[in-house]
Amino acid sequence: MTFVVAASCVDVLDRACIEECPVDCIYIGERMAYIQPDECTDCGACEPACPVEAIYYEDDMPDGQEVFVKENARFFAETLPGRDAPFGSPGGGGARMGALGVDTPFVAAYQP
Repeated sequence: MTFVVAASCVDVLDRACIEECPVDCIYIGERMAYIQPDECTDCGACEPACPVEAIYYEDDMPDGQEVFVKENARFFAETLPGRDAPFGSPGGGGARMGALGVDTPFVAAYQP
């Protein structure tokens, strides 16, 4: 199990979660943040830091937001529009890498 960022992060991008993450596994897309599932240690430090309560354990997603579990994984696993390869496990750390400037097609088109 890992943590996942859900709908209430879209177009907010507060970044308090990034400051609290001890392993720097939260990356910023164009419209929302994504947690790299292979880098996340499930410590939970990010969850209370989020001012919009957008972070959940993947098995505890609110009804209707389960798609964000797949989108979070897709962000790292698939080649996204405007990219030549998947991000994979960047390892550079979300705070150090800064905004990556791309989202999954679902998130890019998402209407809150």
